[in-house]
Order: sequence, then C-alpha cells, then structure tokens
Amino acid sequence: MLWHVFWRQGKGLPKRPSHAGKVYDRGMGNASARDLTAFILAGGKSTRMGVDKAFVDYEGRTLLARALDLARSITPEVHIVGSPEKFAPFAPVVEDVFRDCGPLGGIHAALRSSLTELNVMLAVDTPAVSWTFLQYLISQARGTPEAVAVVPRDGDGWQPLCAIYRREFAGAAENALRAGRNRIDWLFDSVRTRAIEPEELEGAGFSRAIFRNLNTPEELQAEKRRA
Repeated sequence: MLWHVFWRQGKGLPKRPSHAGKVYDRGMGNASARDLTAFILAGGKSTRMGVDKAFVDYEGRTLLARALDLARSITPEVHIVGSPEKFAPFAPVVEDVFRDCGPLGGIHAALRSSLTELNVMLAVDTPAVSWTFLQYLISQARGTPEAVAVVPRDGDGWQPLCAIYRREFAGAAENALRAGRNRIDWLFDSVRTRAIEPEELEGAGFSRAIFRNLNTPEELQAEKRRA
C-alpha cells in the first residue's frame, strides 16, 4: 500500500498530531531557523493573467513582495525560482535545469540548489497562505523526519506548491523529468509522503481557501473583494 495511505490509517506510523483540532497560533512556537530554505516559485508564464503575476498589485504590494515577506518571516534563507533578469534585484535566483517543464522543474531546481534538509515551496500567486499555516507545515515536517514530502490536500487534490520537501525529493523529480513525466502528483505515490488531509486542515483551524491561486484578472479582483 502507499505510504501516505498507511499514514491515514495509522498502521504502524506516527499518529495524527495531538494538537490537531486546535487552531495553530503563534503561542505554539516559531519554527523559524537556518535549517530551512524557502523558495518562491515565480517562473510561470502568466498567460491568462496577461501580465507577469509576480508584479501584480494586491492590496498595495506586488504578489512577489507579499510572498517574499511571508517567506522571510519563517527563514532568512529565501530564494526565487525564475528568471534572473526579472528577479535578481529582489532575492537570490535559481533557474530551472529542465526548462519548460512546469512547477516540477522549479521544485527540482530549488532542491538541487538547496543546502538545507527542509525546503518550503510557495507559489507566488497564493496570497491567502499565512505565517500560521507555514508554521503548521514546518512542525509536521520536523515531526515526521521519514517523510520526503509534506503536502496538503483539499477538495481539488494535492497542493504541491504550498508544501515542504526534503532534498531527497530532487532525485525522484529528476527521474520523472528525464522520462517526460512532469506532473508532481504522480510522485507522491512513489516517495514517503505525509498527506495533510482536508479534515486535518479543518481541525487545525485552516480554511481550504488559503490555497486559492490567482490565474486571471477576474480571480484577482474576486480575491481582493474577499480579502
């Protein structure tokens, strides 16, 4: 059976965290440390938005500025995965090794460049992700050192662009990319994955709406109204 299925069924693996069912707040401790790197994935083509999403204004700041501030609130080691020409003025930049392979190519490049075991991947266009949720993710990753990936799931499936990966995941990613298999989801069946299920998210006080990404001007305006 798949590793993450065993996790959900509790067959010999660590049980659901004891604080599940409670809102995770700053009183539970700050996981910020130098053993963690955060990567902002900003290499998308933004075709449906019409302009580069990273520089779209959202409540007085660009989406990139918001993502960088959030990432720097959890670790001093923050990098952008994307074009150096666009992003070098803002943070150290990592370029894809496998070009035009979508988010998996970005995750692979990030992990190949990383000097830390734990690595947060954060899409530039998800402004509802919070400090509190990232702290929760980090606590789950540190509490399950056997997990190669710690990935939330909601009604739309896996959320691999708001997740934590150990450097080991780069090997599986590279094998998949070389074989032309660019979907991230497929890899979670082949590595030890800590799935954070919808009921756990809800029990810990998090809305699935935090994963909403902004692909069009209409989605951007709708998110601004909700905010």
